Amino acid sequence: MPRMLDVSDAVRAEIGDEEADRLLAGENAPGSYDCTSCRTPGDSEQERTSTVLFIGDETAVLAFAHASCLPSQVVQVTEEQLQGAVRSISGDIASGGMPNRAVPEQAVLGVTSGLVLIAGELHPALVVEPTSPIVRPGTTGIGDDFLPLLIEQGFMPVTELSSVPPVLHGWSVLLAVGQLHAVLQPSANGGQPVAWWQAHQPLQVTDSWRAAANKHQQVLMFAAPVGSIGRQPREDLLRDALDKAAANGKLVAAAMPLAGT
Repeated sequence: MPRMLDVSDAVRAEIGDEEADRLLAGENAPGSYDCTSCRTPGDSEQERTSTVLFIGDETAVLAFAHASCLPSQVVQVTEEQLQGAVRSISGDIASGGMPNRAVPEQAVLGVTSGLVLIAGELHPALVVEPTSPIVRPGTTGIGDDFLPLLIEQGFMPVTELSSVPPVLHGWSVLLAVGQLHAVLQPSANGGQPVAWWQAHQPLQVTDSWRAAANKHQQVLMFAAPVGSIGRQPREDLLRDALDKAAANGKLVAAAMPLAGT
């Protein structure tokens, strides 16, 4: 049965027409796979699936993702990232030295929802903190480029939580049936927005959070590097952690329109 695979022109150019045609015919494509973006199972016979080619200095790894998570594309990564992925692969090696299945190690984004008081008014907020340092694609080293990468996308540095951050156009927070599904960002090719973050399963939010979101029709998103916020069990502790991160220059923020209900 033909797979429901998307192979972009960029991926085809890298792997060659013959390999691309074999994938589309289902010869080399997996039936089931773990999505390289959201890490949940996918099935290329049942749902549209993107081929994502990770390219290092010497190695190329072909991975698969739900089309709703990522478009088919070529991603430049460090050789170290790829080697780590290759070592963890279980499965056959396809022709050309490309593993059938590989998921380059990547940080997971932890997302916490809470109400934040700004200028006497409660605003619905999402706080995003990775589980490990985020390095810029194609670079080596042990630095953390999470905040600089977000600032380049339009997020604003926050030194204190005294005013609502400006709206980041093109981004939105997807809320459906009272649950948090995703944070959407503009597509690189100007098409439909793509998921910057997607919940493995929809996150429940409180009635008061949803009411505030419906009132303001937007959500504030705060982001901080790993180790800055932590998992806080109460909103007052979350606010304390946000204030501390802001004072230490480790917080960026943006307001995003609400998508859904």
